[in-house]
Amino acid sequence: MLPWRRALRAAGLLRSAAAAADPRPGTSRRTRCGPGERPVGRGVALPAGPDLRQFLRGAAAGEPRPEPGPVPGTGKVYLETYGCQMNVNDTEIAWAILQKNGYARTKELDEADVILLVTCSVREKAEQAIWNRLRHLKALKARRQQARLPLRIGILGCMAERLKEEILHREKLVDIVAGPDAYRDLPRLLAVAESGQQAANVLLSLDETYADILPVQTSAGGTTAFVSIMRGCDNMCSYCIVPFTRGRERSRPIASILQEVRMLSDQGVKEVTLLGQNVNSFRDMSEVQFQSAAAPVLSRGFSTVYKAKPGGLRFAHLLDQVSRIDPEMRIRFTSPHPKDFPDEVLQLIQERHNICKQLHLPAQSGSTRVLEAMRRGYTREAYLELVHHVRESIPGVRLSSDFIAGFCGETEEDHQQTLSLLREVRYNVGFLFAYSMRQKTRAYHRLQDDVPADIKKRRLEELITVFREEAARANEAMVGQSQLVLVEGPSKRSASELCGRNDGNIKVIFPDAEIEDAVGCKALVRAQPGDYVLVKVTSASSQTLKGVPLCRTSLSRSAACH
Repeated sequence: MLPWRRALRAAGLLRSAAAAADPRPGTSRRTRCGPGERPVGRGVALPAGPDLRQFLRGAAAGEPRPEPGPVPGTGKVYLETYGCQMNVNDTEIAWAILQKNGYARTKELDEADVILLVTCSVREKAEQAIWNRLRHLKALKARRQQARLPLRIGILGCMAERLKEEILHREKLVDIVAGPDAYRDLPRLLAVAESGQQAANVLLSLDETYADILPVQTSAGGTTAFVSIMRGCDNMCSYCIVPFTRGRERSRPIASILQEVRMLSDQGVKEVTLLGQNVNSFRDMSEVQFQSAAAPVLSRGFSTVYKAKPGGLRFAHLLDQVSRIDPEMRIRFTSPHPKDFPDEVLQLIQERHNICKQLHLPAQSGSTRVLEAMRRGYTREAYLELVHHVRESIPGVRLSSDFIAGFCGETEEDHQQTLSLLREVRYNVGFLFAYSMRQKTRAYHRLQDDVPADIKKRRLEELITVFREEAARANEAMVGQSQLVLVEGPSKRSASELCGRNDGNIKVIFPDAEIEDAVGCKALVRAQPGDYVLVKVTSASSQTLKGVPLCRTSLSRSAACH
């Protein structure tokens, strides 16, 4: 046999004459095909593809392989999202891919032909929520099988990456598993599942950013949107599973990000949040002329586990370009690492009226000893110095943070230091959780999860109590002030009230009443989602501001008046 024939047969692209004449058992009954069609299983006739001669001619010429086109009539898909904002954005990316391939979307679970859960793996509680959901779906799938209406169930995202084997083998309920870098493969995986087989792709990529896919926005009202600018993380904090479920850092080309933000502006979106696991370490290497640029300086007193990365267009350049697109569009970003706040980023936030004066500075602990065990790359003192520098650079800035209670080896003294950090900084928003050991992490291999569950619970409750006390004090300082609020829609608790967020990302509730239109003809109007409303704050709690609406205005006009 000629070598090229042997290679093609090994790759499954060439069948022997004997195999063609004697099909395998179970494949002999096929639909009779007309001219220009080829037989396939399940009695469906498809147009003939290129023959071997065409394949060889195209390969020799170096022709690119064509992208598969949409496949009509592939069914209805139901998507459920768990976890962080990155998963919200991943849901929009997955839906954009499926929509292009002929799927319709449904919000009714009972109508779905495909149910996809976009999952989180950062804590055990997040994974347990998925297992509980699958138990509910098991009964639904059994009912559908009895009615001979097949239902395919898929697990996407971080949990798929971490627990592929267990997900596929536990009760044989899940049909497809796709990791965060495998969403382009969803149509193929679903086609395999339709034939009755399980299918999985959890390969991590060094370059996948989905830069060419414009997500289909799913946020209610279309007032706000998330834009992913990078994926993965290189920080390797000892407690964190993200580098193992989402891979290494890689950034989207700036041109594709700007294109998406312009599209959102044209659609009337009034607030965009730039997303990434380590968003302010953004580094676009797509333009050759910037590949030799020097690496930016880290925040004072901060270090990394990896060498400095020279070259590329950095976050300050991206933030500058994004903020110029639409002066009436607010810009936020999350989640940053405290090490990556050079002065040019802080100065840009202070200068631009449409970049929100609100920063997320995840501390994780107030104890230098615990921070070292976490491999965070800074001390308590360096973190506090950064907080002071941020507040000096951006007057009136609002701060949020993350904290972990009961990390490996945490003593009562360490815990007290975290409580004192909460009191000293006085955050407006906080995200606090008990430590949950994750397999694959450095902590799993090198440290002992030695803080008992009841002590973790007690320490978490104390952190929450102190955070709420200090957040209430911080928010009470705004009583009597006027806050510019972007209206999101009706309040969940009362149809007679509207809800939105101020520049500091704090929820503001106010009556749905007629107000003066300061932008237009001074007539009385009712605020709508997407409007900017000036609200005078009358009361505050740890999580919410309440007030009375003064007028409808614009972002630019409000900035000019202050």
